[in-house]
Amino acid sequence: MPPVIPRTTRRDLLAKAAAISAVSALPEVSFASPNDRMKIAFIGTGGRGGSNLQTIAKSEGVDVVALCDVDSRFLTSAGNKFPRAKQFQDFRKLYDDIGNDVDAVVVSTPEHTHAYAAMPALQLAKHVYCEKPLAYNIDETRRLTKAAQKAGVATQMGTQIHASKNYHRVVELIQSDAIGDVSEVHVWVSRAWGLQSQEAAKKNRDISNASSRPQETITPPAYLNWDLWLGPAPYRPFHQAYFPGPKWYRWWDFGNGTMSDLGSHWNDLPFWALRLDAPRTVEASGPPAHPEIAPASMTAVYEYDARDIPSVGRLPPVTMTWHQGTHKPEIWKQGGIPKWGSGVLFIGSKGMLLSDYRKHLLLPENEFKDFTPPEPFLPTPAGHHQQWLDACRGNAVTGSPFSYAGPLTEANHLGNVAYRLGKKITWDKDAMECIGCPEAQPLLKREPRSGWSLG
Repeated sequence: MPPVIPRTTRRDLLAKAAAISAVSALPEVSFASPNDRMKIAFIGTGGRGGSNLQTIAKSEGVDVVALCDVDSRFLTSAGNKFPRAKQFQDFRKLYDDIGNDVDAVVVSTPEHTHAYAAMPALQLAKHVYCEKPLAYNIDETRRLTKAAQKAGVATQMGTQIHASKNYHRVVELIQSDAIGDVSEVHVWVSRAWGLQSQEAAKKNRDISNASSRPQETITPPAYLNWDLWLGPAPYRPFHQAYFPGPKWYRWWDFGNGTMSDLGSHWNDLPFWALRLDAPRTVEASGPPAHPEIAPASMTAVYEYDARDIPSVGRLPPVTMTWHQGTHKPEIWKQGGIPKWGSGVLFIGSKGMLLSDYRKHLLLPENEFKDFTPPEPFLPTPAGHHQQWLDACRGNAVTGSPFSYAGPLTEANHLGNVAYRLGKKITWDKDAMECIGCPEAQPLLKREPRSGWSLG
């Protein structure tokens, strides 16, 4: 067993390691001058896309040169704000027309098209900001991760909470040994959207409720190019059960439910703080899996082996449990911790740390009343978008590059894979397969519809 770095020096070593990492992770492709204006194309201009567009466009030195959306309402609205930008409905045509002329691309489409919208940019060595989750399945996620590494460009997955002061501080506390060795983590989110009774859907404020795939055929609204919206997904006739978003995210054809959506945010914190990567095993439970629709509530248990971390030492094995919807940790049910609606609980050898998006507590509180917190050692970015823009110019390192976001996304997908199979899976990261479980393969990879390819 490799030697364990002494606790008394871990904090200083972490700060030093972070500084070294920041230099070594700078993108290989950057602009000649930090003052160069960036020409950015935006794929997806409504919802999150509209927010990303407005935030990035307000940054200094940014030119919005292209807009793309399958919904003409959003495209027209964005075009009115940026009249000099070229407009497209099909991002494949955007790349054919001006792909070589842009510096960066922002992808804010439904997750089933993330990889197909982002991959051409990486193949052209363009910087990419892609909304979460990184891709629809593990195969697409792995391919994007590898393409980003090969391109050497600045990438960022759109988990804006990753740049928050609270998340940074929690990571500093965990990595500074505030609660000792962490062997158990619980993550819970209260959103209960997906397959459930009409009564439960109403109680849980679910915006859509269905128990089977719609059979009726409805004409798509005139403003929507439904065929382009489907993209690489299997053909399904238009129906209001899928559109507008985020209705689509509960259908396995187009999304992966709350696990891949909110898991991108909430599982991010333990993944980062504990330096997790690929789990060894995953086991899930919940209502019987539906072939078409993701569950409203479920639990997934991840077992992570001990990790040898350069400049840190050997970190102990960790069990991380995801609780979704009505499912909650036992310690929460029994009143052992404050009953926050959603949260992350780290259980260590010296105590516990409870966090949500904006606040955190060291528990039991009376045992930490004389606790001296560590000095901050993680650089706090001006914002998630600005951090990416700075990285594009070679002046910063992104907090959620595809090299980090890829393994996080894969782990979230594995929770759904275990749930849909109804069995415990053992994961082989290198072979990208569930050991002794060939029936998992269709859940890891799917062939795209005719006319679509990742190249």
